[in-house]
Amino acid sequence: MKKLLQGLLAVIALATSVTTYAASKGNVLVLLSSETALPLQEGKSYASGFYLNEFGVPADALLKAGYSLTIVTPKGNKPLPDEHSIDPMYFANNPQEMQRIKSVVDTLTAEGNVKSLKQVLAQGTESYAGIFIPGGHAPLIDLPGNADVGALLRQFHRSGKPTAAICHGPIALLAAQEQPQTFEQGLIAGAPAAAKNWIYAGYKMTIFSDAEEQAFETSLKGAKLRYYPAQAMAQAGGKMAFANAWQANVVTDRELITGQNPFSDHALAKTLIAALDSKKR
Repeated sequence: MKKLLQGLLAVIALATSVTTYAASKGNVLVLLSSETALPLQEGKSYASGFYLNEFGVPADALLKAGYSLTIVTPKGNKPLPDEHSIDPMYFANNPQEMQRIKSVVDTLTAEGNVKSLKQVLAQGTESYAGIFIPGGHAPLIDLPGNADVGALLRQFHRSGKPTAAICHGPIALLAAQEQPQTFEQGLIAGAPAAAKNWIYAGYKMTIFSDAEEQAFETSLKGAKLRYYPAQAMAQAGGKMAFANAWQANVVTDRELITGQNPFSDHALAKTLIAALDSKKR
């Protein structure tokens, strides 16, 4: 009888867990980098990945709000976190909450759960309610110069579906122009470059600020980024809006929702869910 009761309680617990994350409203595409080695100036590199809270906090909120998530990377491989982001400071100094979010992320990115960009483009994006691009420095490696990322973003742009990105995630938006690789090469070379037919030109937006990037560079032992993301977005034609360093800041313009830094995670999640829910009405 005791074993039967224990089994029944286990089934109830599992059912409760599934209900918490029951998907009924729609599917959101989550775009992450395939890479973990960020190139720096002078041939140096920095071990990177996605920021745990920037991915996990909005993902958890979306699941609780009734949305399912599909994870995509350029190569279809498992995305990895930046080890520096596995820190309770990004979770209100709550280690238990950090581990809970990590478990959510581990489940979402488990083997067999990640699609490649080619797969998603071949299947089309009609079934997705929106797209979300987490940060960490990894997006700088393989997203802004990627023509497939540009093709993906154009589909969401044409349909006016919510497009959200946080911290360094907005750098991926640069892919949605003609010749994104040429533009990125100009940024790296420090040469004047003009974005050609960028679909987000004139949009209000934010990204990790210069002041925040300069603070990050102090951890690189004298190494430097190849270019500053905020300057790149402004050069392309973005109307940049920043809060003070490390303050939460979310900017919305039409279908585009951008968050400035890791501490914008909860605010961005709330704004994205509201936009998705509004789109369904």
